[in-house]
Amino acid sequence: MRTIRLMKLIPALVLAITLMPATALAQFGGGASLVEIGEARLITMAPTMQVAGTVISRSDAYLSAEVEGRLTLVAEVGTRVDTGDELARIEDVSLRLRVQELEAEVTRAEARLTFLSAELARFERLAETNLAAVSQIDQTRSERDIAAGDITVTRSRLEQARDQLERTVIRAPFPGVVAERAVQAGERVAIGGRVVRLVNPAHLEVVARAPLSFYRYVRPGDELAVVVGEDSVESPVRTVVSVGDEARHVFELRLDMSEPLPVGQTVRVTIPTADVREVLAVPRDALVLRGDGIAVFVVDEERKAQRIRVTTGIGSGEMIEVRGPIQPGDKVVVRGNERLRPGQEVRLGEGRGA
Repeated sequence: MRTIRLMKLIPALVLAITLMPATALAQFGGGASLVEIGEARLITMAPTMQVAGTVISRSDAYLSAEVEGRLTLVAEVGTRVDTGDELARIEDVSLRLRVQELEAEVTRAEARLTFLSAELARFERLAETNLAAVSQIDQTRSERDIAAGDITVTRSRLEQARDQLERTVIRAPFPGVVAERAVQAGERVAIGGRVVRLVNPAHLEVVARAPLSFYRYVRPGDELAVVVGEDSVESPVRTVVSVGDEARHVFELRLDMSEPLPVGQTVRVTIPTADVREVLAVPRDALVLRGDGIAVFVVDEERKAQRIRVTTGIGSGEMIEVRGPIQPGDKVVVRGNERLRPGQEVRLGEGRGA
């Protein structure tokens, strides 16, 4: 009975094997294995390390009161403003009254100056007929000059009062969003007291600090990788500050950031730790790690996979340096290399390297 059952199962087994995909057949040692390939090539690369960085705004300011008084208005946190928009207002009654008082003093001083100028002209005409004393002319001229000086002083005081009146309104020096209110409407502030914090979330940069020993390898204009979570963006170095101290032997670098990241976001900045050099590199996915070491599979002209032992060096992004009997331009397997055997025939898939 057992022999009869086995004979009945053989046709079904043969049919199942016939219908199996080529990739599955390859796993059993039959047919070519489906793979994707990349290329070994010479590229310039340098060893790197990652340092912590923080996203900051280049336009981030605490705006303070420039006159003393009681606040009548303070913008809410989260308010978006443009340059020149009102952020806070200080009570201005006494300053407006002071401006009115000085305007009246200017009017009075101008009237006196006009009168003295006319008097001086009249005395000078009388002097032509010897009807006016020289001392009287000199006195009138002196009073006229004093009146002219008084007008200048009063006008200056008036302009100062008007300037103080304008400063009762705190305006945005740049576009941004109100990130913090230091005081509330109704509170009294002194000159220099903080009122609001304004931040421009669109004008960003990354600030990072790295060991001073690597300072010579980072230059303004270099494109460095900034890693945010699982993503990486290339950002140019805006400036490098080569100033350390006894406590922290680090230098500061700042990179322009065009990505819309939140201010305060922690990032990792990849910096070079040696000079750039030319190396032979392959995609990282080409590496096969087994018990006897690291290897890559190179596809030869007959489309057979040859296993090549290599050692690795520095890496950058998806590429990594390899050393061994491998040449620039060699086709290396980057997908489907986990189950390959030396000398096994391969066929190219529709992805990379097809």
